[in-house]
Amino acid sequence: MERHALTDDQWERLRPLLPPPPSGRGRPRNDDRTVVEGILWRLATGVPWRDLPARFGSWRTVYSRFRRWQQAGVWDRALAALQAQGDARGDLDWTLHFVYGTVVRSHQHAAGAKKVAASRPSAAPWAAIRPNSNTAPSAGASRSPAC
Repeated sequence: MERHALTDDQWERLRPLLPPPPSGRGRPRNDDRTVVEGILWRLATGVPWRDLPARFGSWRTVYSRFRRWQQAGVWDRALAALQAQGDARGDLDWTLHFVYGTVVRSHQHAAGAKKVAASRPSAAPWAAIRPNSNTAPSAGASRSPAC
């Protein structure tokens, strides 16, 4: 069995939670299990949709089914139903919690922000501007007023 493939038991729990295929019109849709495994493979690996292996079918089909079901709330309902089933079996430990670090905002000093020296209130805003050749006196120029 492949690393990201569903087991038969997992598929039998998920299958009834997915929308049924449309009835009678157009060509039959691709196998739901193959498409769901393609979605899971893409989400687990993080590759672009276009790089989905051919064994999952057309990447456009897999992507469009994922988006349609996402917009219709299929994934949210499936997650809630699977959690309820797992809770009823006693498989879930609701006392265990964790926070996924990539969604937690850090303080700016801990997040690798550019280190900027504190500005002094007395420093003029133009003090940090380097003079250019038009404004800076030349090295040989006299500082005495012209006669």
